[in-house]
Amino acid sequence: MLTYDINERGTETKTAFLYKCIKNDIASGVLSPGERLPSKRDLAEHLDISVMTVENTYICLEEEGYIYARPRSGYYVSELEISQANIRSKAGVPHIIEHLPEEIRAEGKDTEDIHVKGMARIMRRILSDNPDIMLQASPAYGCAVLRNAIADYLFRFRGMQVQPANVLIGSGSEYLYGIIVQLLGRNTVFGIEYPSYNKIEKVYLASGVGVEHLPMTVDGISTEALADTKANVLHVTPFHSYPTGVTASAGKRYEYLSWADNNNRLIVEDDFDSELSFFMKPIDTLFQMDTAGHVIYMNTFSRSMASGIRIAYMILPDRLLDRYDKNLSFYSCTVPVFDQYVLAEYIADGSFERHLHRKRRAGRIQNL
Repeated sequence: MLTYDINERGTETKTAFLYKCIKNDIASGVLSPGERLPSKRDLAEHLDISVMTVENTYICLEEEGYIYARPRSGYYVSELEISQANIRSKAGVPHIIEHLPEEIRAEGKDTEDIHVKGMARIMRRILSDNPDIMLQASPAYGCAVLRNAIADYLFRFRGMQVQPANVLIGSGSEYLYGIIVQLLGRNTVFGIEYPSYNKIEKVYLASGVGVEHLPMTVDGISTEALADTKANVLHVTPFHSYPTGVTASAGKRYEYLSWADNNNRLIVEDDFDSELSFFMKPIDTLFQMDTAGHVIYMNTFSRSMASGIRIAYMILPDRLLDRYDKNLSFYSCTVPVFDQYVLAEYIADGSFERHLHRKRRAGRIQNL
């Protein structure tokens, strides 16, 4: 629909102003040859002017050859010899070009592994059974159906005893890092593996908290660095830490837990890659080994499924639930309800675990 501010006409009549606006759009290519103009009544209602004003405008444009009429069809833009230099984009603004990082392009090649057709069937079924689902607002923690599915999956596949009430859904790990900062407070100092995934440090620094680098050894964070750190929260990736590839031994994991037990500190366990372990059984998580509620467990489907699936979750220990309810439960979940229902069914019907088994089997074959 043609949109012009009639109040900007100054001393011009409405007909003269509207004529000039439409003529300029035709001359500059915003209105293309053969494009149908709105009906006189529709344009009059849209611009809050009289039908007679629109009719007189169209008559003037037709007399000068800018438009032509088709019986019982309406008015159309004429074919004019217009210099390309005078043609503007119909959008009126330049479009940006998508430049994906190389690593995202590489991950995108694995889309067949997540059975896109199977997920498409799930999407159609959910929309058929509940067509209003995309209009629903998500609860603060995320939808119960996905939180239940995640808790059941973690028990079946990882042997982790998790209460669905402790599961919090968010749109990607980086978002959850920010939630953790708000939950623990900006006086917190995070000890992070060095080197580590650079976005961990960037998000924490952008959130206004302190960060301390803890050097890595072949077994995990240096024992001396851990003993000397002033950090009160430890952010670790015990399995296949990026970029070093280090996996912490059982002894090192107990060392992390002992550090947390001293002065009642916390650990953020970033478990982004352990489901793709080549071992027959995924390595025990710090969350499983913890008996004192010191571990916030995090994981993401962006790594295990595809980078474009921006869904992650974390498991809060009981000691932090009341604090979250009191201070942060006003947030709406950042993952659309429809996406949560699709992923929940993908997990519940066993498709996700079959996908992981295929990925792990392929990885073992490649490493033979």
